[in-house]
Amino acid sequence: MAKYQLGLIGAGHLAGSVIRGLLKVNFCPANAILASEPNEELRRSRASELHIDVTAENAQVAEQAEAIFIGVKPAIVLPVLRELGESIAGKLVVSLAAGIRIPNMEAVTSARVMRAMTNTPSAIARGATAIAPGTRTTEPDRELVRSIFGAIGVIVDVRDDQIDAVTALAGSGPAFIYSVIEALAKGGERAGLDAAAGLKLAAQMTRGAAELALASGKSPDELRREVATPGGTTAAGLAAMEKLGAREAVAAAVLAATERGREMSREFL
Repeated sequence: MAKYQLGLIGAGHLAGSVIRGLLKVNFCPANAILASEPNEELRRSRASELHIDVTAENAQVAEQAEAIFIGVKPAIVLPVLRELGESIAGKLVVSLAAGIRIPNMEAVTSARVMRAMTNTPSAIARGATAIAPGTRTTEPDRELVRSIFGAIGVIVDVRDDQIDAVTALAGSGPAFIYSVIEALAKGGERAGLDAAAGLKLAAQMTRGAAELALASGKSPDELRREVATPGGTTAAGLAAMEKLGAREAVAAAVLAATERGREMSREFL
C-alpha cells in the first residue's frame, strides 16, 4: 500500500515551489510527501528546509506514493518513465516538464499520464497552472490534480498541444515580469530614487496592478485608461513605451518561448 500521498521525482526549483505552496496552505502534512533527488546537497537541503522525506531512489517514490509528479528536466522525462517501468503501471503520473507531449509519455508507460504546467510563484500559493489530461486520465485523476494546483493558485484546463503556449506565458512568464520590474526600478533610479526604494516600489506596484486586474474583471485597456489622462505623466510614459515597442517585445518573448517548447517536443522522443 502507498505510504505517501504525493511523490515527486526531482526536487529542483519548480518541484520545490509546488511543495512549499502545498505545505504553506496545509494541503497535506509534510510527512505525506516523498521526493527523490540525485543531488546529495539538494537532497539534504530539501529535507532540512521542508521537513519532507527525500530519497536518492526514484523507484522508492514510484512504489510508495499514490500520485507521482515528474519534476525533472525535459530531456530526462522519458528515460525516467522507462526506468520506472511496471512500478508506475496504472498509477497517476503528472509531468511538470515543458516540451514532452502526452502521446510520447504514454508510449513508454502504462501509467495514467497528465501534464501540469505551473510556475515558481506556486511557492507562495500564487501559482498559475494549466492541466491537460491523457487518454487514460480518469475523472478522479482530474479532480485530484485540480485540487492540488487549485490550492496554490489559479488553474485552467487546456489540451496537450496548448501546453507549449502555457509554458511560455505562465511558466517562463515570471522571468519576463522580473525583467519588467528590474527595468521599472532602473527607471526610478535614473529619475532620482535610490536603488532599494525603486525596486520596492516597482515590485509592489506590479503586485497591486496584477491583483487589481484579477479582482476588477476589467480589461487591461480599461484599467490603463483609468490611470492615463491626456497630456499627463502616464500618457507620456506610454508614448515612450510605444515608440520603443515595449509591448511587442513582451509578446515576442512569449512567442519565442512557445516555439522553443514546440522544438523540444520534437527533440525529446
